[in-house]
Formats: sequence, C-alpha cells, structure tokens
Amino acid sequence: MPVRTLRRLAVCAAAAALTVSAAACGATSSTPSSSASPSPTAAAGTKTITYSRVIDLQHVISPDIPLWPGDPKVVFKTVATMEKDGYYLRSFTIGEHSATHMNAPNSFIAGDKRSITSYEAEQLVVPAAVIDAREQCAADPDYQLSKQDVLDWEAVKGQLTPGTFVIMYTGWQDKWNDPKAFFNIDGQGNLHFPGFAGDTTTWLLSDRQIAGVGIDTHGVDPGLDTSYATNTQTTGAHKIVIECLGNLDQLPATGATLVLGILRLKDGSGSPLSVMAFVP
Repeated sequence: MPVRTLRRLAVCAAAAALTVSAAACGATSSTPSSSASPSPTAAAGTKTITYSRVIDLQHVISPDIPLWPGDPKVVFKTVATMEKDGYYLRSFTIGEHSATHMNAPNSFIAGDKRSITSYEAEQLVVPAAVIDAREQCAADPDYQLSKQDVLDWEAVKGQLTPGTFVIMYTGWQDKWNDPKAFFNIDGQGNLHFPGFAGDTTTWLLSDRQIAGVGIDTHGVDPGLDTSYATNTQTTGAHKIVIECLGNLDQLPATGATLVLGILRLKDGSGSPLSVMAFVP
C-alpha cells in the first residue's frame, strides 16, 4: 500500500482522520509526535500523520468477553427485525469499564468530578510507544513494569518524548477469549495479571511527561495492586488510561499515532473505546 499523508489533521474530530487544519479547533499545542512531522509547506500549528496502514486495537464486543468481577454483563437485545419492522436494530448494555476502554478521574479519585467528557479532542490523538514485556510477564504473571525496563527500552529506541502514550505489551491479549486465564484469579479471589509499577508511573509522568498509559490486560495496575496507583496518578493528572487493548503485536515500538474514539457519556466514569493506530 502506498504511503499516504493526512495533512492538517483535525483533532476536533479525532476519529475522522480527515484533512483539516488543527488550527480550526483553536489548537496551539506544541506536543511532539513520534509519527507526526510537519510538512515543509504546512502552516504553523498544523500536524501531519504519515501512514501506510491502519490497525484497529479494539476487541470485538460480545456477551462472552472477560468482565471485571462484579461488572454488569454485556447484553444485546433485538428491538426490531426485518420481517416485522422492515429494519434490524438492537439495544445493548455494557459497563463503562468493559471491553477496550478508557478511564476517567471520577472513577478513581473521591470528589473528582471530571468525567470522560472532560477530555478534549486535542488529547485523543497521541503518538504511541510500545514496551514489549511479554517475556517478563510470561515468567511472572504479577510482573510490574519498572523504571529500569523503560530505561533499557530507551537505550535501544531513544528517550520517550513529552506527550507520548506508553503501552505495556504483556501478551495478555492472547488470553482474551479465555476469561478465566485473562483474570487468573486464585483461591482467595486475588487477581494475577501484570501492569505498571506505581513508582514507574510517577517517574513517567514527572520526568517523561507522558500523555498516558495503556495495556492489554484489564488494568494498567497489576491485579494485586488494589490501591490502583497507576490509574489514580494518571487520571488524577488528567492523562489517558486505556485497558484491554488488542492487536499490539501489529504495532511498531515507535512511530504509530493513535486516534481515540470515546463515547461522550454524561458523568461517565469511563467509556468503551475505538482505538485506531496509524502506522508508518
């Protein structure tokens, strides 16, 4: 497929990926993008995404997906049929933190009123860095991504630039069709899956000024971390948290740009999410 260039991406319509000036939204952000480089002829303030393919990082939603213990079941109900109504229509029920989803501050921080609608479109287009921790996670299901893991990655790929969205690739996406293995609950009800260490997240936010964190498990916090240190810190800083990502094996370590399509649910604690990755 020939490389195509989307010029002047309109972050006001993040999921659209159309050719529109970012200035049309009043955008003045200078956040760098690992996959976006300004066109020599582009006006100041515009951004460019160069890509050869698009990868969908969202899992298909069905009643059989892994659900956090206690969360509502996914239910589809037929409302209209071709035979009776001349068209086909269903309603569906799903928790705000089910399937591939994004979290909001009001879900983790008492008294914080910022819901999923508090995220502006400008925040929902981000360059991604993928840290492959599958080997460590296969050896230890409770593995926590460390600062040293990030430094080792940077020694090869280069230092994370401000505004980068950091993804921990654990390999848990391969367990998606086996909810028991995905949550890995022991006899005492403890969850065993990997995630970001809280102090690593503290350093990423302060020293690397990241845009947020994502993972292919059901929590950016390890299953055993009931304090939700990474979720609390990241959403508290009004950064992005995405859980239950898929198809991470198709992403390069650097260079991809993610376009995030949230549902703007009033007072929402989170939202099922469409995640499109534009890969150079």
